[in-house]
Amino acid sequence: MRQFLFIVMYLSLTNSALSQVDSTRIDAKIDIPNLLKDLSSNACKCIDSISTYDKSKADISTDIHSCIDKQVTVYQLGKQLTELKNLTEKDQKLTININVNPNSDDYKKYYYELERELMATCPAVKDKISSTDKIGEKSISNKEEALKFYDLGLEESKAGNFEKAITYYQKALVFDKEFAFAYDNIGICYRRLNDYDKAIEAYEKSLEIDPNGMMPLQNLGITYVYKKQYKKAVKAYERFAKVDPENPEAYYGLGNVYAVHLNEYEKALDHLCIAYNIYVKQKSPYRSDAEKLIQFVYQEMKKEGKEKKFNEILEKNNIAPN
Repeated sequence: MRQFLFIVMYLSLTNSALSQVDSTRIDAKIDIPNLLKDLSSNACKCIDSISTYDKSKADISTDIHSCIDKQVTVYQLGKQLTELKNLTEKDQKLTININVNPNSDDYKKYYYELERELMATCPAVKDKISSTDKIGEKSISNKEEALKFYDLGLEESKAGNFEKAITYYQKALVFDKEFAFAYDNIGICYRRLNDYDKAIEAYEKSLEIDPNGMMPLQNLGITYVYKKQYKKAVKAYERFAKVDPENPEAYYGLGNVYAVHLNEYEKALDHLCIAYNIYVKQKSPYRSDAEKLIQFVYQEMKKEGKEKKFNEILEKNNIAPN
């Protein structure tokens, strides 16, 4: 942190810790924007160090949550100390409430502020949460030559040489025709080259090998959106949700297609509420993306005079309208 706080206080961290702070004994000028920036930077470094290999999205979200959680108490304290500026000479005592209960509204308020800052400023958050390194039975080859060409393909992909990468992935498949990750990466490369039909073909071949492959299931919906084939995108996301009903990306994808492309706002809201609740349950930072899209749907339903219906759908999903 750039600011150094010299605080003489007793701070007992219980579910709701209370402490009396003597404002005459604090030498600090707290810059909240910089405090938020510094704490978010600390969390971002922690998130960047997370290994995603063979982890589910839920496990990765838990690791990200842990990185953010470490900064919440300091952020609470820093923000509350700014209230000292409002003390008069006759009022030299301030009660500091540091709530470390993750289910409390106080904790969530500060946690979500840090989370939103990270979603806006830390690329590592989306990189990690979007990772699809969960290994299935046929995801990785056990054949040396196939792995050699696959690794060469990864190097070219990272360098942005997608056409060359495809040739290496195809060579890997010569040595192991059931190498699902090779097909996955061919699909990604073709999508980056805007050849969406070949991308879809590669994803479908991967799913023939491993019907539960998360990366091709998720990317089929995305690719159909790029092709502006929104009904097919809906079918792809429904297929995704059927295979993995606890994966919020399936419901977020459906909500996005219905809201942004098909203007079917009630269907959009139903799916976005499901996504939002799973994001919250999994402590995923993508909660804030669902929140933004729900706000967009609210504005559109308000224009149609459907605010009551909007609130009914939220209440049905145990989300308090606010």
